[in-house]
Amino acid sequence: MRVLAVNAGSSTLKLRLVGPDDQVEATRDLDPWDGTAQSDGLTAWLHGLAGVDAVGHRVVHGGDRFSGAVRIDDEVLREIAGLASLAPLHQTRALAGIEMVRSAWPEVPGVACFDTAFHADMPEEAATYALPASWRQRWPLRRYGFHGLSHAWAARRAAEFVGRPIEELRIVSCHLGAGSSLCAVLGGRSVDTTMGFTPLEGLVMATRAGSVDPGLVLWLLQHGGVDIDEVADGLEHHAGLAGLAGGSGDMRDVVAGLDRGDPAACLAFAVHAHRLRRDIGAMAAALNGLDVVVFTGGIGEHHPRVRAVAVDGLGFLGLAIDAARNETAAGDADISAPGSAARTLLVVSREDLEIARQVREAVA
Repeated sequence: MRVLAVNAGSSTLKLRLVGPDDQVEATRDLDPWDGTAQSDGLTAWLHGLAGVDAVGHRVVHGGDRFSGAVRIDDEVLREIAGLASLAPLHQTRALAGIEMVRSAWPEVPGVACFDTAFHADMPEEAATYALPASWRQRWPLRRYGFHGLSHAWAARRAAEFVGRPIEELRIVSCHLGAGSSLCAVLGGRSVDTTMGFTPLEGLVMATRAGSVDPGLVLWLLQHGGVDIDEVADGLEHHAGLAGLAGGSGDMRDVVAGLDRGDPAACLAFAVHAHRLRRDIGAMAAALNGLDVVVFTGGIGEHHPRVRAVAVDGLGFLGLAIDAARNETAAGDADISAPGSAARTLLVVSREDLEIARQVREAVA
């Protein structure tokens, strides 16, 4: 089965035509993407593809309704749209991608693949917020988790790489990019993760604050003279690395500032590293130990200094990195120091292949 994997981000679009043996036969990336099929001849490109059997769409939020990939129909579209308030930047773009492809190929089956689905069966104690019972009964207030497509691929690939069944492994998957999250994977199943009800919880990200004291937000609203829209915009778009170091929050700029000795960049890098190292430890605690930590995503794959500083200080978990391997690693690689009890891996993020796998199962 040949599957077109459609990955619509908040401002980007990545298209991959995946063949029956998982070979990529065609690609198209738009950055930025304005959310329309008219962008840069996209409609013509779609019509130029032949032999597409199904289309898989990455959808960030599936709420408590979708625990796996589903065939897209009008009811599914309505439910995806109804979850837009939980991921407004991403959900609307996913819908735009779905409508774009449906218009081009109305007869080709489409499948929605949800980033939250990998975490849908998290243990209740990991998914539940300690909120008033009346709130939890009235609204679906739980920890959903995100980046599930990436975490699922990274965990499976890590098991292949170390040559052990995934069912017997304790894996911490680190998806690090503009948006970042960790996942504790036990026996191939997500048992904890750092993102929660929305993609705002957890690690320090490019422009997102990650976890903050909710009392701080209440203080800003009640006593700081800041209105709700300003708080939302600040936490989503002007916090994280951008808030600490200035600029766009791109880790490349932070590392360049670190090398120059810029105090703001040094602080940003240190805060990012502290939170990352602390939360890897937390995920290992959720697993009752650790066999593999795997780095993926734009930062995880391309910033050896981030990997090194994250693992530094986690020797008590059996982790150690070989400095030379870490500096030169490219593609899927083992960067563990010889003799380390737990393995440290680098895995290239392949959400397209995970989407294709889920589409084949859903269509079959």
